[in-house]
Amino acid sequence: MKRLNGTALVLVLFVLGAAALPPGAARQLPAPDKFVLKNGLTVYHLRNSDLPVVSFRMVIRGAGSAYEPASAEGAAGLTTSLMMKGTSKMDANAIAEALDFMGASLGITAAEEYAQIYGDSLAEHFPRLMEIAAGCLTDPAFAADEFEKERSLTIDGLKAAKDDPGSAVRYYFQKAYFGGHPMGYLASGTETSLKTMTAQAVKDFYKKHFRPDRAIAAVVGDIEKAKLVPLLEGTIGRMTNPAGAAPADAIPALPRPKGRKLLLVDKPDATQAYFMLGAPGYAMGDKITAAASAMNTLFGGRFTSWLNTELRIKRGLTYGAGSNARTWAAGGLFTVSSYTKNDKIGEMLDIVFDLLGKGAKEGFSAEELESSRNYILGQFPPTLEMNASKAGAYVRLAFYKLGFDQYDKYLNEVGRLTPALVKAAATALLPQEDFVLVVVGKAADIQPLLAKYGTWQEKKITDPDF
Repeated sequence: MKRLNGTALVLVLFVLGAAALPPGAARQLPAPDKFVLKNGLTVYHLRNSDLPVVSFRMVIRGAGSAYEPASAEGAAGLTTSLMMKGTSKMDANAIAEALDFMGASLGITAAEEYAQIYGDSLAEHFPRLMEIAAGCLTDPAFAADEFEKERSLTIDGLKAAKDDPGSAVRYYFQKAYFGGHPMGYLASGTETSLKTMTAQAVKDFYKKHFRPDRAIAAVVGDIEKAKLVPLLEGTIGRMTNPAGAAPADAIPALPRPKGRKLLLVDKPDATQAYFMLGAPGYAMGDKITAAASAMNTLFGGRFTSWLNTELRIKRGLTYGAGSNARTWAAGGLFTVSSYTKNDKIGEMLDIVFDLLGKGAKEGFSAEELESSRNYILGQFPPTLEMNASKAGAYVRLAFYKLGFDQYDKYLNEVGRLTPALVKAAATALLPQEDFVLVVVGKAADIQPLLAKYGTWQEKKITDPDF
C-alpha cells in the first residue's frame, strides 16, 4: 500500500478521464492499433508525433502480490525490485547509468492483480530503452548480494512504517480487512516472511508468473508501427512461457465484513490517533461507478467534501480527511480515513459516523450533484494528454476487459445522474454496521474514548508484523 498501485491509477483514469466532455462529444481515448507478437504478447499502439517522445506500459496478469504463495509473502515485490537490479549483461549500476544517460525512466513494480512495467524516453533512445527493459524482463540475474540488499532495505522500510502511524494504519487495515485472503498479502511482505524468504522463492515466482501470454503492452508516441513491430519482436518478444500449464489466476470473492471488526494498535509515543474505516465497494466497470464517483466526490473525495468540511474547516480536528474507492476485477473497497489528537479521536469518529448515516439516509441535493459533476469535469483536462497516460489507460482497460470507449459510456452516465441514483450509491457504499475500523494511537489515552463503539481487538505496535 506504499505505492500508487495499478488499481488506484486506473480508478483515477476511469473516474476522471471518462467525464471530460459533455455527452455526445468526441471520444476521450483514441482507438489504438492492436497486434500480437509471436510469443502471444498483446500490444496496443498509438502514433503521436506531436513530440519526439515515446511511452511504454505493460501489465502481466497473475504476477502481482495476490498470487504469492502464503509461505512467501513479499515474493512479488522482491521479484519486481530485483528485476531492475541487474541482468547477465548489465549490473544494477550499469542499468541506472544507461537510463540516466538517455534521460529515460524504467520501472517494474507489483500491484495486487498484476506486475506492471513502465518506461519513457525520447524517440531516438526508445530502441535502447526497450533492449534494457527486455533484459530485465527475460534475463534477470537475481544476484545473491542484490537479493540480500533488497530484502534488508524492505525490512527496514517496514520498521520505518511502524514509526509513522499514518503509514502503519494502512498496513494494519489491509491485514485486518482481508485476513488470509490473497488480497491481504502485502507486496512488501512482512518482517517475518522476509526473514525466511530465499532467493530461490523469488526465482520460482518469476519463472511461474512472468508469462508473455498473460501480458498486455501499449506504446504511445513518436514511432510508426512498421518500426515498432520488429523492435518489440526483438526485445520483449524474447519472453517465453515456462513449460506446463499456466497457473490459475482467478482471485476469490473479496471478504464482506459482518458486524463491526474493531482493531486498536497501541503506539505509546503517538501524540495523534490515525484511523481507517472500510467496507465493500464495487468491481472495476460496475454499473454503479458513475453514481459512486459523484457520491464519493461529495462525501470525502475533494477539499470541500462533507468530511473535510466538518473535520478540518469547521472544527479544526485535522489537516485532512477523505474517502476513497479502490476497484479490482473481483470487487472493491470503500474507505474513510483521517487523524487527530489522541484526545479528539472519539469526537472525530462520532462526526464520521453521523455523516455516514446522513449520506446513506438523506443522500445529496441536486445542487450538490451539479457541483460534483462540475468538479469531475474540471479535473480531467490534463489526465489523458500525455503519452504515458494514454498507454496506461490502454493496458488497464484491456486488462479489465473494458472497451476503449468506456470513458464515453461513463461520460454519458455521469450526464444522466440524478440525486436518486447518487443516494442509491451512498446507501449501498457508505458503511453503517458492517465494516472494519482500525485505529493506531496511544492506547492509554484513546482506549476509553473508543469503548462506546464496541469490543476492540488490541495489538502493540511492537508486536511482530501487522
